[in-house]
Amino acid sequence: MSASRKTGFYWDERCFWHSGGNYAFTLPVGGLVQPLASGGLPESPETKRRLKNLIDTTGLIRDLRSTIAEPATWDDLARVHPGAFLRKFKELSDTGGGEIGLRTPFGQGGFEHAALSAGLAKVAVRDVLKGRVDNAYALSRPPGHHCLPDFPNGFCLLANIAIAIEAAFADGLTDRVAVVDWDVHHGNGTEAIFYDRDDVLTISLHQERNYPVDTGDAEDRGVGAGDGFNINIPLPPGGGHALYLDAMERLVLPALAQFQPDIIIIACGFDAAAIDPLSRMLATTETFRAMTEQVMDAADELCDGRLVQVHEGGYSEVYVPFCGHAVLQQMSGSDINAPDPLAETFALRQPSERLQRMHSAFIDDLEHLFR
Repeated sequence: MSASRKTGFYWDERCFWHSGGNYAFTLPVGGLVQPLASGGLPESPETKRRLKNLIDTTGLIRDLRSTIAEPATWDDLARVHPGAFLRKFKELSDTGGGEIGLRTPFGQGGFEHAALSAGLAKVAVRDVLKGRVDNAYALSRPPGHHCLPDFPNGFCLLANIAIAIEAAFADGLTDRVAVVDWDVHHGNGTEAIFYDRDDVLTISLHQERNYPVDTGDAEDRGVGAGDGFNINIPLPPGGGHALYLDAMERLVLPALAQFQPDIIIIACGFDAAAIDPLSRMLATTETFRAMTEQVMDAADELCDGRLVQVHEGGYSEVYVPFCGHAVLQQMSGSDINAPDPLAETFALRQPSERLQRMHSAFIDDLEHLFR
């Protein structure tokens, strides 16, 4: 075993205890909606727990610097979320749980679980900026990139990445951050929080019109001081491996180079994977590994390798662990591999050359738009 970089891995068993309540897929149980045998929301603890299990089983965990972290403080949360919202969230959490947004149910202790999830992201960003590790991965749960300042949605209860960024700003650790969101759903929460600012570049690659259906248009570029500092890359369903790498190479990496960040944070969802129940894309473990390599190369050139990945979506219990293992192996430079058992099957299902030419023309259009 060997690793060429000091990669922090931030996780906590208590994040797996977050409960989504009595749902079937994304519908509340009741009437004609029968409970599922698997129970609850697609955002279950099992994808995250099985990722941790896999890196334990292969031994990759020994090539990482694994640690827990303290929850984000009330002051950390209040830099992003209004006090009235936080107080309502805490009150419901203390009295059995409930729902205060759209598709964001939570049980007893949900506030504490969400604060802990944000704390993992906060400490990962802090440790990279202070040079304690070269790069880091926060296995945050519940996720955060859909959460608006006062309205949770899409399984996201607190804006984990925004909270981490604002904490780093408050501590004087950085003044220029880039966020690359490759979760299959539009990062509408992160976008909204920084939409009028020029100190945070927000980039979202997502399946067009997936979730939310009314956000994520390429024409939405920011307002005021933030004009031009928000980039949406809505991708056609079924785009596949080649489209993701093309979009990264031709749209994301040039934007990062122009912005010159102090640190790059990836909102790392694995729900663009080929068998995810909430998407219709065809990404593979190799897609996520290769995108990680692309951003690592950019970080090496732009900001001394400072890179943090914060876990977001990904709902295939079978496949998420292999995607995450590939990313962590790439980040750490470890030689410990977990072969993708579906690699051959998904390679055969990638778009034809004819479709790839159409996809390339689609990226051409976005290049012209972003100039």
